[in-house]
Amino acid sequence: MAEGRDVQWVEVTEGQVGQRVDNFLLTRMKGAPRALVYRIVRKGEVRVNKKRVKADTRLALGDLVRIPPLRLTPREAVREVSDNLRNLLAGSVLVEGRDWLVINKPSGLAVHGGSGVKIGLIEALRQVREDLDFLELVHRLDRDTSGCLLLAKSRPALLALNASLKERQMDKQYLALVAGRWPARRDFVSARLDRFELANGERRVRVEAAGKVARTRFAVREAFEKVTLIEAEPVTGRTHQIRVHAAHAGHPLLGDDKYGSRESQRLSATLGLSRLFLHAAALTFPEPSSGRPVKIKAPLPDELEAVLARARHSR
Repeated sequence: MAEGRDVQWVEVTEGQVGQRVDNFLLTRMKGAPRALVYRIVRKGEVRVNKKRVKADTRLALGDLVRIPPLRLTPREAVREVSDNLRNLLAGSVLVEGRDWLVINKPSGLAVHGGSGVKIGLIEALRQVREDLDFLELVHRLDRDTSGCLLLAKSRPALLALNASLKERQMDKQYLALVAGRWPARRDFVSARLDRFELANGERRVRVEAAGKVARTRFAVREAFEKVTLIEAEPVTGRTHQIRVHAAHAGHPLLGDDKYGSRESQRLSATLGLSRLFLHAAALTFPEPSSGRPVKIKAPLPDELEAVLARARHSR
């Protein structure tokens, strides 16, 4: 049967070797939601070298990938990047290497779409950076967290950076403002964490003896009358780890609508804080090709600096 005129056959290049079929398609099919990609793969509309494949099939150099015509309903389509978001992301690149880049992620932007989020940072960047055939997240930040976010621009770089993350060769330093006076002597919180869902499907995390091992290093950066600016370094990388560990220690993060207390909410209102005070301030990792250490810093956003200025004024 003859192929339709809208069908594309794309040859896999060196930079795409080893990439999963689903991620390859998400990069090529701008605006396609992940659920649609899985559906067309499952139905056999996507072929590699004329054979059916699974979403997690890895691509090899020279493979020919059949990409069917994409016809999205308005409900299915990933939202087009607005001019404001395009400009914001273009100005948020902190440092860019040959096969990686670090973005200063804005608060309020999810790292990927799904669960009611029409467009995430990775989908938006794939639209903005049309010069890149490969772009994947190395790690994630919560939607309301700002700061250093590392992405890979090639499959070998992604594998190398993932290995560095797994082997704990990647250091992340966060700044957070917490309720109360954090005791200077408390430099570690070690409490197992368990993920669960609320009745409405919202994901949460709690301290649970049967949960996964989690450990966070804390240090006081500046003490105020009723709040403390702390530096947090997650030794493990569990979901919401810093937020849950801080709350477990009796000092929830200000602006935290999931794990905050009435007191932290009151303090947030007093200081004029309208977002989570959690910022990925620094990231250190071995450069994928050379192994040399790279350290990137993201300045504290103006709205958080303003909150600290008000806290200093109230002392």
